[in-house]
Amino acid sequence: MTVGRLIESREGSVTTCAVTTSVSEATAILADMRIGALPVMDGDSVVGIFSERDVVYRLRELGPAALDKAVGDVMTAPALTVSPDTEVLTALSLMTRRRIRHLPVVDSDRMVGFVSIGDLVKYRIDKIESEAAAMRDYIQMA
Repeated sequence: MTVGRLIESREGSVTTCAVTTSVSEATAILADMRIGALPVMDGDSVVGIFSERDVVYRLRELGPAALDKAVGDVMTAPALTVSPDTEVLTALSLMTRRRIRHLPVVDSDRMVGFVSIGDLVKYRIDKIESEAAAMRDYIQMA
């Protein structure tokens, strides 16, 4: 299964923010949407990821002044990305190795989706449960 197949069934667009968005505004988006990260856009290009971790690190480093900074100044950059034809296990391995939780899906320099480690783990669990059920059915029929 590819990342592209995984995201094709999703409805709606990906919530993003611009490099000029304030940390305060971006944090409000995270809280309101109940999400952990936002792709940061400069025009049509993904230039970074702004996550809950970035908020915590910058608050510790800068105190309340961090909330007035632009997201472009505090985001994790550059953003690691995958293409739609990347296999789910490959993306999961990349996330594990690099200790990241979110990946923009980019096709021809345009973001077409955004996946979290939770999305990929859920797919793997569902697949394993399906295979186990098929194996149980096979054994019962034998």
